Amino acid sequence: MYKAILWDIDGTLLNFLKSENAAIKECFRKLELGECTDEMVADYSVINDGYWRMLERGEIAKPVLFLRRFADFFEKYGICAGTEEFNRLYQQTLGEHIFFNDNSYELVKSLKSRGIRQYAVTNGSFTAQDRKLRRSGLDKLFDGIFISDVVGAEKPYNEYFDSVFQQIPEGREEVIIVGDSLTSDIKGANNAGIACCWYDPENKPAPDGLRIDHIITDLSQINQIV
Repeated sequence: MYKAILWDIDGTLLNFLKSENAAIKECFRKLELGECTDEMVADYSVINDGYWRMLERGEIAKPVLFLRRFADFFEKYGICAGTEEFNRLYQQTLGEHIFFNDNSYELVKSLKSRGIRQYAVTNGSFTAQDRKLRRSGLDKLFDGIFISDVVGAEKPYNEYFDSVFQQIPEGREEVIIVGDSLTSDIKGANNAGIACCWYDPENKPAPDGLRIDHIITDLSQINQIV
């Protein structure tokens, strides 16, 4: 029986794509950049995801990622805007748009009442993640919050998880990580030697080459595991 859960935030407890869509469109309105369509946001999302995969492979630094994704996006659509100004506003705005996956707030609250210790483990920026955790109320339910900007390392690297386990009372054999990302959450669990649960709401086929201990398509199914 696991004593604690390491929860990924974006794409797991919270619907990141909905937040991203709302935040980008709000930034366009505030900076008077014209219309931003769903198709444009979808294109940005692909660009952004590519840069995050580069970050997870150690090929790019996060400050560079934050600016290059918007530079590529603006170039594609011929948008004249400053990447630093846009990113600064985007980080603030992203934390204001909260969409829960699978009634996740009530789930975390219920698990807490059962005595399951829960921690947030996220690669997002401190500005955005701190805002969204406070605005969602999840910060008051977690026993600890580990944002990569503060930790000084990213998932899936051992340095990230080493820092987490230096700060929590549970041993690695007592903890399970739940997340949607194969490249950061599941690979990170493999690297760190901890159990993992892949949140796969789209029912995608499990890939070869990774240890996946559990697969769930709805977050409530974690109740059958812990």
